[in-house]
Amino acid sequence: MDPISDMIIRIKNASDSKKESVVFPYSKMKLAILDTLMKSGFVVSFGKKGKKVVKFIEVVLAYENGEPKIHGVQRISKTSKRVYQKAKDIRSVRNGFGALILSTPKGIITDKMARTDKVGGEALFKIW
Repeated sequence: MDPISDMIIRIKNASDSKKESVVFPYSKMKLAILDTLMKSGFVVSFGKKGKKVVKFIEVVLAYENGEPKIHGVQRISKTSKRVYQKAKDIRSVRNGFGALILSTPKGIITDKMARTDKVGGEALFKIW
């Protein structure tokens, strides 16, 4: 299974069931994605747990007035079909209420940062 889609679905399911935090296996790519989600305000914090061999990431989810900040996610680029977007083709998600997470030469960034930096890349997923 795709580890990134597993991570975003776990985050969405945990926020739908009003959990405070969620735990999943560690990877550097997931840490980079979570850093971008934290800057966008979708998660409060995250941390690495575990020993040398078995590592986990614990994510504290963001809520606003008891409602989760994450209402939905959609995986765009999959292992079977990679989707790339040029900087001029990047559109806002849900009229600016969501974010498109991209993997670019400048790292993992949102659609707003990609438009200001005029950089394109692999569209990983949408979150709103």
